[in-house]
Amino acid sequence: MFKAVWEDEGGRRSQEFVLRRDPPASLVESERTLEYTFYRAFQDSPVPVPRMRWLETDPAHLGAPFFVMDRIGGCEASWRTLIDPSFAESRARIARRMYEVLGQIHLFDWTRSEIPGVIDPPDPAECWKRELDYWEGMIDANELSPQPIARAAIRWLRSNPPPPPKRVTVVHGDYRTGNFLYDSEDIRGVVDWEMAHLGDPLEDLAWSFMEAWEWARDGKKGGIIDREEAIQVYEQTVGEPVDRDALHWWEVFSGVKGQGIWLTGAKSFQDGRTPELMMPFTAYWLTNFQDEIILRTLGRGA
Repeated sequence: MFKAVWEDEGGRRSQEFVLRRDPPASLVESERTLEYTFYRAFQDSPVPVPRMRWLETDPAHLGAPFFVMDRIGGCEASWRTLIDPSFAESRARIARRMYEVLGQIHLFDWTRSEIPGVIDPPDPAECWKRELDYWEGMIDANELSPQPIARAAIRWLRSNPPPPPKRVTVVHGDYRTGNFLYDSEDIRGVVDWEMAHLGDPLEDLAWSFMEAWEWARDGKKGGIIDREEAIQVYEQTVGEPVDRDALHWWEVFSGVKGQGIWLTGAKSFQDGRTPELMMPFTAYWLTNFQDEIILRTLGRGA
């Protein structure tokens, strides 16, 4: 985050911005042009996002590609505030808005945006396979020890594929508490679009329900809302019912995806690509827990 000061014909001006640069290593592999394009697509839409300013793909300037966007001030980002007792009066409103905004992401007509210029839309029948192939590949590339539970989940997922979505939508890829900016009245900006892609909208809904985001360990999704209420708000927004069997498939998939993320961070640290202690800490904290989540989700059924 930085504050820029300059002069033009109107006099002296200043504004706060955010610069997002490719890191040397991360929990997920991402690409700035794609992320920038998804942000730009949602500008002036019902989905609140920071306004994009500049994209630079030449690494010569700052050592890696980067983009600059407006900073949205006066907001919270942490999930800790959402579950704090001091935020109790606003929590229900923000919880409902979370799933209204998710529905608006999935209603967005991406075909009339710049998105098709940076990513090929999948065949609806292949959405599940493309994502599962990718995250199985991440586990293959990054596991430091055998992953028998994730492998069992992958076998189950391949043996029980979900039906294709009625429509291919934008999938945020990491939609959860902690990845949007908010105040006591509303959600002001959806951020962290580095895993955005086109696919089955239930992938986002399932990811937001993952047990790892139940911060208070009280069964509240994202720490703030009951599962059935979230589904009801989402269904009202998109205007169609959620296929519970398909949702369960994507919830099992979320466990595999989560494990792929934690293992990627651990491998990045192990290989010396980053000195960030968050990488091994996150893996140490979450890999065993993720196995437990996978087992519980598999056993729960739809």
